[in-house]
Amino acid sequence: MTWNIHGGIGPDGQFSLERITATVARHDPDIVALQEVDSRRLGRGARSPFELLREAVGEHGIEAKSISTADGDYGQMLVSRCPFVTTEIHDITHADREPRRAIETEVFCGQGKLRVVATHFGLNLAERRTQAKRLVAIARRHTAPTVMLGDFNDWFWPGSLRHALKHELPGRTRHATFPSWCPVLRLDRIFCWPPEILKHSFVDRGAWRVSDHLPVIADIVVE
Repeated sequence: MTWNIHGGIGPDGQFSLERITATVARHDPDIVALQEVDSRRLGRGARSPFELLREAVGEHGIEAKSISTADGDYGQMLVSRCPFVTTEIHDITHADREPRRAIETEVFCGQGKLRVVATHFGLNLAERRTQAKRLVAIARRHTAPTVMLGDFNDWFWPGSLRHALKHELPGRTRHATFPSWCPVLRLDRIFCWPPEILKHSFVDRGAWRVSDHLPVIADIVVE
């Protein structure tokens, strides 16, 4: 599952991590990537959404905080029921744009290892092209079934990530996710190799009140 949670703020302007965790729990995912996790609005005295979401969603968590201020942190996280075997945080920031990260890990999921890469791309086209090249280099190193998921902010084909990854990670979802109340853009995706491990995928249209993005859920089977 991948979901840009918009800091826990829905289109109605309401902040609620409870709505986020309830939506995730409804799908009961083994692995979930969350983007735009933001503790800055709560201040340093409050419990971090990173901590609260990790406790509510899964047993194992990796945080990639791209912005840290006196008020709190902003970034993404990967949460899993299965233990992480290896973990690496890649800096994929482009020039003077907003800091961006990619989480690379191997998860032991009972049937074997699954390589997982979670990320959140930038809004600028040149920025995304640079980040796509970095992700292609990471994808080429696959020695186990691989899943790459996140918010790629990617709606143009020329220079796009899905074009760049068509050989390395040919399996992918194709659902419109943004804006959540009338989705027309396919910003959030799950890519995989080999393509046959992706058995089924869908978006939760009922989550439109919870964030400005819809979550993408996929059944990945590793044998």
